[in-house]
Amino acid sequence: MPRPGLERKRGGSGRPFSLAMALLLASSAALGEGTMRIASFNASLNRASAGGLVADLATGTDPQARVIAEIIQRVRPDVLLLNEFDFDADQEGARLFAERYLASPQGGAEAIHYAHRFSAPVNTGVPSGFDLDRDGRSDGPGDAWGFGAFPGQYGMLVLSQLPIEAAQLRSFRELRWRSMPGALIPPDWYAADAEAQLRLSSKSHWDLPLRWPAGHGAPPRTLHLLASHPTPPAFDGPEDRNGRRNHDEIRLWSDYLDPSRAGYIVDDQGGRGGLDPSATFVIAGDLNADPNDGGSHPEAIRRLLAHPRVHPEVALGARIPASAGAQEAAARQGGANGAHRGMARFDTADFGDRPGGPGNLRVDYVLPSSNLIVCGSGVFWPQASDPLRRLAEDDAAKGSDHRLVWVDVALDATCP
Repeated sequence: MPRPGLERKRGGSGRPFSLAMALLLASSAALGEGTMRIASFNASLNRASAGGLVADLATGTDPQARVIAEIIQRVRPDVLLLNEFDFDADQEGARLFAERYLASPQGGAEAIHYAHRFSAPVNTGVPSGFDLDRDGRSDGPGDAWGFGAFPGQYGMLVLSQLPIEAAQLRSFRELRWRSMPGALIPPDWYAADAEAQLRLSSKSHWDLPLRWPAGHGAPPRTLHLLASHPTPPAFDGPEDRNGRRNHDEIRLWSDYLDPSRAGYIVDDQGGRGGLDPSATFVIAGDLNADPNDGGSHPEAIRRLLAHPRVHPEVALGARIPASAGAQEAAARQGGANGAHRGMARFDTADFGDRPGGPGNLRVDYVLPSSNLIVCGSGVFWPQASDPLRRLAEDDAAKGSDHRLVWVDVALDATCP
């Protein structure tokens, strides 16, 4: 496939490297005093048909988009991965959201401008030509390489104050599932020719290098944003094809961090192997897996959280992103939440009001590398007494059923 690329505006013009673009906007906000805030947010800005999101955003008044924009303006991350933002080849949706929502004050919050944005094609909605869900037809949303009604549904968008190192960009959208040693492909489910071509990633996996700011006591360096959105481990049958795929989509990042296990990994540009052992990175995304509760195969997320290259305090210790609002919601909603083994304050998604559902879960992550200094973390989940509670109500249709998760890392050798 063409290499996902970068376009930078200079005096109103730019040179595209390929179809997918990261655009340099007219203005940008300064990084925080001595820290950089990195966030992940499943914004649920997806629509049922192609062009639907662009049409809604073009009004400039879409109520859901205004809620999502205000949350971003309140938290003000410097680097943000948005999951479930429909991709369109012209990047019109990303432009409209940046210019008509983020760049305009929402609900009394201050406007925010991102210097760069990046998106690229994903597997959702791309026809496979095979009957992958075995419903007797080969042209449904369950037969696409990733579940979706049209190409680009449930896509990913990165907004960043840091420049993108386009020459080092790697994507893994076309990596075959069967190329992973010990892959959990359900036995006897897929036809042999379908299994031979089946892609591992339900959307895509990106290693998106960002240029670390200079002038903070260290020379410029690269921060690798490892972005993905594995399929939910549900909506299947006893063959557990989605649960198994979710496990292996998460496992890909653990293998990518381990040179001894990364030999099978080939990116869409033909490069082989994993991430350099000395690299600085942040893993971000809605991984759709809780290490303690829910219906996923927890081994993959547990392995990733315990990986020696992942910051232990953010993964398993005192810096796990948390909120009092999540704890309050679990107690208020009850249901499956009452039987959970994980601590409710670490939840990042509000599934507690779904009959027979899994309850609220920790499924959204921002996991810095262990060579970064972490200064703070949190989940945007206001309590009922907070005026901002209106942005994170139990009614997910007003915004998202996920919450924005953030981590602050030091720009210097210590936290300010």
